[in-house]
Amino acid sequence: MKTGGFGGANTKTGLAFEGKTDILTFLSKQKDYQVQENIVFFKGEEVARTYKKYAFYKFLEENGIDWKNIISKRLLPDDSIFVIVKNTLYIIEVKFQQVAGSVDEKLQTCDFKRKQYQKLLAQLNVEVEYIYILSDWFRKPEYRDVLDYIHSVHCSYYFEYLPLDKIGLPVPTI
Repeated sequence: MKTGGFGGANTKTGLAFEGKTDILTFLSKQKDYQVQENIVFFKGEEVARTYKKYAFYKFLEENGIDWKNIISKRLLPDDSIFVIVKNTLYIIEVKFQQVAGSVDEKLQTCDFKRKQYQKLLAQLNVEVEYIYILSDWFRKPEYRDVLDYIHSVHCSYYFEYLPLDKIGLPVPTI
């Protein structure tokens, strides 16, 4: 993965990630990874937990956080993964386009959403990072400004690629 969000699945730091699959399915197919419900194991050791859509709010409830007292509207992440060793929740939004559409404007909401998730997790002292997994559609020149914006507000994006080392997960050997 190179600076600026460009890279590919042929590097040693991550794996190809198709937008049609969720992170649990993706990880369960990788060497040395096992998945039980929402718990992710690498070589038998728990390394992460995932929370998709409404499951994220069950996680908050289990930790005594009433989201309604913190933010005014519920956010539903495509996927999120809490990586234990990094004490960080990664919100992963997958945007795969083949024609122009409403997702163009959705890419500009990452800063607001990241800050909302930070408010929700502040009591737990959990860090939050917001990551887009984008299809090659977004490599077009007309997306340059929005991609620059994503980086400028401390969010990340990758093209059809999930950087396991970036999120603190072990990279399986091939």
